[in-house]
Parts: sequence; structure tokens; C-alpha cells
Amino acid sequence: MSDSEVVLQLNGVVKTFPGVRALDGVELEVRRGEVHCLLGQNGAGKSTLIKVLAGVHHADEGSLSWLGEPFAPATPQAAMRAGIATIYQELDLVDDLSVAENAFLGHEESRAGFLRRRSTSGRTREILARLGHPQIPPRRLVRSLPAAGKQIVSMARALSHDARLIVMDEPSAVLAHDEVENLFRIIHELTAQGIAVIYISHRLEEIREIGDRVTVLKDGRTTAANLSARDTPTRELVSRMTGRSIEYVFPPRVGRAEGEPLLRVEGLTREGEFADASLTVRAGEIVGIAGLVGSGRSELLETIFGARKADAGTVTVDGHPIRSIGSAVRHGIGMAPEERKSQALLLDEPTYRNMTLSSFSGYARSGFTDTGKERAAAERIADQLELRPRSVERAVRTLSGGNQQKVVVGRWLLDRTRLLLLDEPTRGVDVGARAELYEVIHNLAANGVGVLLVSSEVPEVLGLADRVLVMREGHLIHEAPAEEIDEATVLDLVMSGALMEGEAA
Repeated sequence: MSDSEVVLQLNGVVKTFPGVRALDGVELEVRRGEVHCLLGQNGAGKSTLIKVLAGVHHADEGSLSWLGEPFAPATPQAAMRAGIATIYQELDLVDDLSVAENAFLGHEESRAGFLRRRSTSGRTREILARLGHPQIPPRRLVRSLPAAGKQIVSMARALSHDARLIVMDEPSAVLAHDEVENLFRIIHELTAQGIAVIYISHRLEEIREIGDRVTVLKDGRTTAANLSARDTPTRELVSRMTGRSIEYVFPPRVGRAEGEPLLRVEGLTREGEFADASLTVRAGEIVGIAGLVGSGRSELLETIFGARKADAGTVTVDGHPIRSIGSAVRHGIGMAPEERKSQALLLDEPTYRNMTLSSFSGYARSGFTDTGKERAAAERIADQLELRPRSVERAVRTLSGGNQQKVVVGRWLLDRTRLLLLDEPTRGVDVGARAELYEVIHNLAANGVGVLLVSSEVPEVLGLADRVLVMREGHLIHEAPAEEIDEATVLDLVMSGALMEGEAA
């Protein structure tokens, strides 16, 4: 670890959004030439923090200093000019531009109003060689590159700005093992040149290997600062991440469902995403899958629903094979995806039309739609789910996140769904609306609907589910009744793949 100068210092940084205090007095110190790891559960404030550093958000309180001077970047461009570059998990590259054009996007070389493409390509080639990838052609379109290649282009963009601090958000999430080794080699070379790196990851083995120091966030607060990445016990890191201050209000469990499984998944595999997944869900049972982003949990749910084609294995409902979305819906499976705005809702259509999408044929007669019947059906569900506002005429875009999610769930209630798949059911939903959605989910189970849900929020999985499955790097590695497993154990499983010494299996 470098003992040299402090390049970045945050003291008491606060950032508030309507109804949410995302950062609540964060402290952080980063030194020249070190890899400083930022650790925390989903919702801990990591994303907000890096957006403050990147000039996307502006701190409401507290102080930031950069290279010994007060620092408050007004825009992302200002942060880049100052020498801070951010490589987001969802890479912000332009697929239809070349490698060189992406590397120098926003500060292109020009003379007399004309771009100097040859010079830009030459400089890009030099940066790629510095990163150990001289084989990437500067004029190649970014869309043709694999995930690892795109990440190299993002690093090239950072170095084109002479970055002195590079923030990497879950950089290994889409990389194969050998590509991660190459990433670490590049990081070591960058830090040897005095460049500081903030490395965000849930994977403890990576933090041990690449990190110098660790800062832990929980509920927007710094709960541990400047811990040794290699020497701090796993138990201490996990304990610093748990014990949320947000209150999760869960209805009481209705009891373990019995009888034959409604859903049976056996040996389900999609190459590169997940392998040999087997699980069951009974009528009236809530089964939760806990896992990190990139573990394959969303892909598993989508494959069960028929939205992705499996390479091996089977999905059956009451013995009927499910191979497509059409067969899933015919046999009573509904799904509320993680990205409800882009994947589940017609944002400019009225609420009633969004609710009747999956059962639309039931409101058509002689080629005409009975909109009165549509509205009446949607109003019944709106009352049942306590939708606010109750008007089903409103464009669904105008509803809050929690009420939009109720619309998606309500769609499947109208279609008499027997099994509901929920991917991150409360993402983007405020604390009050969460409790209402939890009540909806439990009422569904009480009425005999099977529920299979995925959530990054470990307390949510433990509080909602009757039975918990843990998924890591494409494999279901552990199963237990919810009352027999705790948050620390789940976190240890998803981060390290094994139970801590002394834990029950």
C-alpha cells in the first residue's frame, strides 16, 4: 500500500433525494497509487457516492478536497478535466463510434475546425499499448468488441484525460476468469504509475487480491474506514455491512406450503449465465433467490418464463413443459421484470390498458375492444391493490415507482396467474410503498399463488420468503428455510461462496 500523499478526501458528505438520505456523512480517504476498495450492500450509497465524485450529483453538505484543494465538480466533464474518471458497470460507450472516437469523446483533437483522425488514432494506439492491448485497432467499431475489450476502451478514455484517479464500479461483473487476471495486471501497472483506483466489488476474493485498503458503507454512512484489504477478517467486513437502519415491515408468514410442486426446474442451463439450476415452488409458497448482480439470478428467472432459450434442462408447471413466453402464460406463469419501465410498461398508455395487456383478448368482441369492460376490470384490481391515485385513466408514466409495480402485478392478477416471478420487486420503491407491496405478495401466496422472487436486498428475501436459495456466479449453492438462515450467512455465501467457520449448513 502506498504511504504517499492523500489525493482525495471526503468529510461528512451528505446527499439527499426526495424521501431518501442517500449519503449521510460519508468519510473517505484515497492515496496516490493505491487501490481503495469500496464495500457495501445494494442501497448502501456506493453509486450515489461515485456520482458525486463524477460530477453527476452535487453534495448537499460536507467537504471534498482533490489534490489538496476544495473540490466540487459541476459536471462530469469538469471531473474528467480535473483528473477523475469513472468507469461504470454499465459502460457509457457509443457502440457505433470507433475505439479512438470513444477514447477522445468530448475532447477530440481538431485543427481549423477539422478533426485530426490520424493523430487521434495514433494517440489511442499509444494508450492501448500502455494498457497492454496494442492489438485493438483504434478504428474498429466499439460494438464489435467483447465485454473485456469495451472495458479497455473505457480505461483508454480515462487515460486520454490524464486521469489521476479511476473509479471502477463492479469491473469484473461481465469478465471471464482470465480477463479478470488481465484487469488486475492493468490496475497494478496503473497504480505503479501513481494513479489511484477506487475499486467497487461485492467479491471478497477480488478485494483481498487487488485491494490495499477498504472503506465500508451502510445506509449512506461510513461504518469502517481504511481497513486492510488483506488482513481484515471476513466476519468483520460482513458485520460492518449488515444491520440496516431502514425498517422492513413484513406480514407474518402464512405457513409452509405442502403438496406437490407447482413449478419444477431441473438442470436448467444457459451457457455463460447459469448452470444446472434445479428448484421447486409449491402453490402458496414464496421462494426467494438471493444473489449479487451478475450472479445469473435474473437470467434464470427469464429463462423459466421462456424469455430466454435454455441450452439444457427443463421447466414444467404441473407437468406441462414451458419453452416460451406463450406457453408460460397459457399455463399460468406471470412475470414482473426488474426493468419495469422498459420491459413491462407502456408508459404513455393509460393504467387500465397496461393492466389488461396479458388478457387483452378477453376484452375484444367482433374486432372491437370493449374499453368499458377493460376499465371496470382494472378498477377492481386498483381497489384490491390500493393503487394511488385510483384513476385508471392516468398515463402509467405519471405514477410513482411503487404504484407502477402494482400495475405490473395487477396485470397478472387479471390473468388469473398461478405462479408469479418477481425480479427486484421493490427496486426504486419508497419505504412506505414497500410495505404495501409486501402485503400484496403475501396475500397472493395466501390465496394459493406460488411466488419465486429475486432481490438484492437480503433482508427482503429473508423477510418475504418461506424458503431461500443462494446463487453465486451462475450456481445455486445453498438452500434453507428462511427462519434457519440469517443475513450475515447469506452475505458470506454470495460473496465468498462458503459458510464461515462455525456456521450451520
